[in-house]
Amino acid sequence: MTWTPFYLGDGTPRNVDLGAPPPWRTFPREAKPERFQPPPRLVEAVNAALALRRPLLLTGAPGSGKSSVIKQVAAEVGLGAPLRWHITSRSTLVDALYRYDALGRIHAQRLAGDSDDDIAPFVRLGPLGTALLPSERPRALLIDEIDKSDLDLPSDLLEVLEYGEFEIPELARYREDVVEVREWDGDDCHPIARGRVQCSNFPFVVLTSNGERDFPAAFLRRCIRYTMPVPDAASLRRVVAAHFGADVEPSGPVDSLVLSFVARLRAGESLAVDQLLNAVHVLTSDQAPEGDAAQNVRDLILRELTGA
Repeated sequence: MTWTPFYLGDGTPRNVDLGAPPPWRTFPREAKPERFQPPPRLVEAVNAALALRRPLLLTGAPGSGKSSVIKQVAAEVGLGAPLRWHITSRSTLVDALYRYDALGRIHAQRLAGDSDDDIAPFVRLGPLGTALLPSERPRALLIDEIDKSDLDLPSDLLEVLEYGEFEIPELARYREDVVEVREWDGDDCHPIARGRVQCSNFPFVVLTSNGERDFPAAFLRRCIRYTMPVPDAASLRRVVAAHFGADVEPSGPVDSLVLSFVARLRAGESLAVDQLLNAVHVLTSDQAPEGDAAQNVRDLILRELTGA
């Protein structure tokens, strides 16, 4: 089928069929944990973390599949939908444990009078706080891009990772002994007595790092550490096959993309696996661009990440 561009740049309105999106760009997203292909020794690292009830620290280049690990583990082991805490330079431990809307409570008190002072609507557990609630099965928690955090955050996490407990001071001082507090990932509430949360099963925690900084030894010794390897051609063929539902034919157009991608990785270029998947989707479809257009699209999708 001849390639027909969606956009021509002439300003003329058209009814354009954009075709089906890539499998990983459909919304709402449907979890497909079987698509992730674990690299060598990752299975052993995951099992060690599960057995020891220790966090798993995954280090690797952006797009190497670090955040996909927890989805597959949670689905396979039966830990429920993973919670997610995305780290920025402004992230704090308190934000991950709970959120308290003090101004909202003051405003509600002024409207309702002192006789109606219910703190519960103004406290909500964060992703880490929710993961530490007592439960029959451990929860799964992704702490994404821990190396983007403030320098003190890994050290702040030490006590929580060691003892699996924390206090909400606002509830500890409240007149009621037990308060129903809303969880992070929905409207379910959990009773918290005297502001104290203590896990009964330590959650399965996966921390990801792009390798942009070092961490304190006290933090590292509490984690099982694994570095994502640079993928080879065989592993990338399995990844492509898992996403597109067909084996990669030797000497075919997909294999050519894979081999070129591997060669660039070995030459020291920074590329993400999802760039390869994007290129396969666009360049091997029924309406794939041809000739110079194909090369231009390939260059745009597979641009080196650190050379901008």
